[in-house]
Amino acid sequence: MSSEATSAKQREIQEQVAKADNKKRPKDSGAMQAGARRYPEPPFPKVHQSKPGFEADLPLAPMYDAPFYKGSDKLNGKVALITGGDSGIGRSIAILFAREGADVAIVHLDEAKDAADTKAAVEKEGRRCLVMRGDVKDPDFCRKAVEKTVMQFSRLDILVNNAAFQVHTADIEDLTDDHFDETLKTNLYGYFFMARAAIPHLGIGSAIINTGSVTGIDGSKELLDYSMSKGGIHAFTKALSSQLVPKGIRVNAVAPGPVWTPLNPSDKQADDVAEFGSKTAMKRAAQPEEIAPAYVFLASAQMSSYITGEILPIVGGY
Repeated sequence: MSSEATSAKQREIQEQVAKADNKKRPKDSGAMQAGARRYPEPPFPKVHQSKPGFEADLPLAPMYDAPFYKGSDKLNGKVALITGGDSGIGRSIAILFAREGADVAIVHLDEAKDAADTKAAVEKEGRRCLVMRGDVKDPDFCRKAVEKTVMQFSRLDILVNNAAFQVHTADIEDLTDDHFDETLKTNLYGYFFMARAAIPHLGIGSAIINTGSVTGIDGSKELLDYSMSKGGIHAFTKALSSQLVPKGIRVNAVAPGPVWTPLNPSDKQADDVAEFGSKTAMKRAAQPEEIAPAYVFLASAQMSSYITGEILPIVGGY
């Protein structure tokens, strides 16, 4: 083909594309809905809470009970310990673990009403629930929480490190030492302390699942300390998984994007909360019940026995 013919062909293609560009496009249909039921879309209520955040006080209740999720004994006879298990993702994990046959121990900081609601939901599934109040920054508390769980249920099979602290800071110069310490000691020390206490009680087929974050993958300019801690959790997951292979204990992490839980309304200002999740590809935040099945998958030896050291992002698309 001559150069003149090639140029003509390229112009023809260009014109075809121009005509396609000028076609009337369908209107934006809003947030993507691909779940078992319809989930809330921004704008969310303009709400701001004091730390640690209380699910019972949110004007829009997170969707955590996954009514269309049917259990099939994936965790039958197992015992799980979940930090931050009173609300949000932790509550949904506790309910689905119970639906799969596990007894559950949950750790919470200061959210007695939320913890009681989670306990009632677990017991509604026909399983037992132990509730413990304490601070995962305290290694003695972590050790005692593990010991109480083993004493209550005679075993421990699954540890879910999920408790977290997050408060935004727009400028690094405003990030105080106390703020930095609180984030890293909650999100990193807490995971380390709980894992160290739990591992002697775990056996072949057991699992540790850490809650990471999309911020640990992509970073977030207003969450320097939180992003650092979550990136550290991802590295901790990979390193610990290698160490525990000889013991038959799998270690993985779930890295959620924005999820409608008390964590964010107790971080962001009300106007920002209203648009929470709108910048994802799906144009909405996830609900806890959309995240929790991943923890069932990673906890179950029937489903993920050949998976360890992995970070599973659930971020609403890229």
